[in-house]
Amino acid sequence: MKNANVLISGASIAGPSLAYWLSRYGFQVTVVERAPGLRPGGQAIDVRGPALDVAERMGILSALRELATGIRGVSVVDASGQELYRSTEHTFTGGQIDNPDVEVMRDDLCHLLHQAIDGTVDYLFNESITALTQDDQGVHVTFERSAPRTFDLVVGADGLHSTVRKLAFGPESEYLHHLGSYIGLFTAPNFLNLDYWQTYHQSGDLGGIIMSARDNRECRVYLGFQQEEPLEYDYRDTDAQKRLLAERYAGAGWEFPRVLKYMWDASDFHFDSMSQIRMDGWSRGRVVLLGDAGYCGSPMTGQGTSLALIGAYVLAGELKAAHGDHRAAFAAYEEELREHVRGTQQFALDNKARREEAMAAAAGQDETEAAQALGERDMQDFYAFINSLTLKDY
Repeated sequence: MKNANVLISGASIAGPSLAYWLSRYGFQVTVVERAPGLRPGGQAIDVRGPALDVAERMGILSALRELATGIRGVSVVDASGQELYRSTEHTFTGGQIDNPDVEVMRDDLCHLLHQAIDGTVDYLFNESITALTQDDQGVHVTFERSAPRTFDLVVGADGLHSTVRKLAFGPESEYLHHLGSYIGLFTAPNFLNLDYWQTYHQSGDLGGIIMSARDNRECRVYLGFQQEEPLEYDYRDTDAQKRLLAERYAGAGWEFPRVLKYMWDASDFHFDSMSQIRMDGWSRGRVVLLGDAGYCGSPMTGQGTSLALIGAYVLAGELKAAHGDHRAAFAAYEEELREHVRGTQQFALDNKARREEAMAAAAGQDETEAAQALGERDMQDFYAFINSLTLKDY
């Protein structure tokens, strides 16, 4: 096996998933992660369609189902908290309830993947890549703190704001496409005493979801707002991001004032734009991108986690099939997934248009009709497309 020494940047979902498969196939894997450990928090994420097959092949599907959120439905409420609409058929975070999908918290899946590869790969926490130089012998990597090292291949699985992508492909601005909104999320006490339930309120350009989590012991809060023009902010300065949200929601009704108080104490706060990464190619020489780093569809697709799991499976499988020949493997990886990624990203654009139409229609309706317009979803085409991808056996 040639090119067996691989560096993966990112220890969330895509990176550890790839590390699992590469290690299983005999590659020597190192994972570098900027954070001092596994990152806490994150939204409820969905594993669906072929990604369930990947989880089963990894031997983690049963444990994954045990970690499921178990959310039973959603309510849309007015500013006083009065229920305007409810559904036990679908939720805003998980889609259709009556299906094989598994909705879990992001950090729960992250820990599960970490356990699956424990002892089989090397981790470099509290570390980041500062430079990449390629030649025929490999990729020479400079780190912020550690001594330089040379790897056969480098994989950027480091998210929307990928450092590997910036170093190997150029500025983020060339690939990031803003979809007109922002979202902040964090953990708080289950102060509404929600029972496997989520509650949603929309007030003009501001929206919020509060959902119970971890067997109702806590809740996750989502705060989202429309913003067509991209904002200028430091995506690593969480205090500045909290101030931005506090200013945006100042004077808002419903539970927003209480939510903001919990936000200030949240240690797992995350804030970012709803954006997509669109690239003509996902590899350059010995460097390749995986998951959000190469083809983020935004949370509007509900497919980010599934694409990460599927992408990791396919990339590792093609490297195995090509006996480490990165040129053949990277080309086959992209051939397998390009159309599926393109179709998935289109769903985000369709969801954005659907929501804008619903909100525009809501302006001329009473609150109950508006809530129903926002809540109702037809996901038949979505599931048909997701399930149309057939995984190869490697």
